Amino acid sequence: MKILTGDIGGTKTRIALLESAGGGLKTLQEATYASRDHDSLTDILASFIAQQELRPQAAGFAIAGPVEGRTCNVTNLPWQIDADELERRFSLPRVVLLNDLEATAWGTGILDASDLVSLQQGADGAKGNRCVIAAGTGLGQAGVYWNGERHEPFASEGGHCDFAPRTALEFHLLSHLQRQYGHVSWERVVSGPGLVAIYRFLCEYRSCPSSDTMAEKMRVQDPAAAIVDAADREADPICAETVQLFVSLYGSEAGNQALKHMATGGVYVGGGIAPKILRWLQLPDFIEAFRNKGQMQKLMEKMPVQVILSDRTALYGPAVYLLEQNRKRSSRP
Repeated sequence: MKILTGDIGGTKTRIALLESAGGGLKTLQEATYASRDHDSLTDILASFIAQQELRPQAAGFAIAGPVEGRTCNVTNLPWQIDADELERRFSLPRVVLLNDLEATAWGTGILDASDLVSLQQGADGAKGNRCVIAAGTGLGQAGVYWNGERHEPFASEGGHCDFAPRTALEFHLLSHLQRQYGHVSWERVVSGPGLVAIYRFLCEYRSCPSSDTMAEKMRVQDPAAAIVDAADREADPICAETVQLFVSLYGSEAGNQALKHMATGGVYVGGGIAPKILRWLQLPDFIEAFRNKGQMQKLMEKMPVQVILSDRTALYGPAVYLLEQNRKRSSRP
């Protein structure tokens, strides 16, 4: 079965033609596009499909935004994606839309050991529900329900829930962000823009303005990447404090989500940021914040926590979903 799949985000859109073979997925063709250089997903697909000789039997797209029925408005793009329209426009037998974190959750099913790094081993033989949290342009979350036989992912917009400060410093951070945004969600602090927001807050709070060198680096390159680079090189104490606070907040919200989903089967930390700050995630701050849930600490210690290294998990997820739906249909009497 040949499947057209895509991972659509505010920064980039990755499209691939996959083939199911031997219980796995093989990439036949893949291309990446700058999302904001295009008016719609339709424009991108027209370009990609025109280059293909092989026609897909189905298509699935992972989208950074809430999917409602057969449509989705992309959160950080002026795009509306309509599955019915895509079926008509490209003569596709079937198109499905998934939230990008739901797609990531489906994609975890085909990850191997080399795609993961453990932050906490958890209990031996851990099983049950799972969850996925992923900081990137925004903060995505999804759950994975254990039905007694297999795992069933479901979408969530938990990253938009209210940010809950834990310390005096974080209360000051909340007040700082409230003056800018009014409502402050977890996405405002645990995301690429959130990392930059924490840095700007700490510069003000510590009365330590950004140096000319740092300001220039943040201007000419991705500002979050510039902050992490300076922290890695121990070149700027505010940058180091920024990453430390970011990691602690990330761990705290990952623990919140794990509790709400009762994720005794494991927690996956995905997204574009985690592999880039892996050494910071492996320091005690993340797991200490993850576990620090009062009476629930012993439960938190039993949950396996792993970082996803593969950047194709969300891209492959819709294909895994479509194959699972085919399996269910074929198994019906």
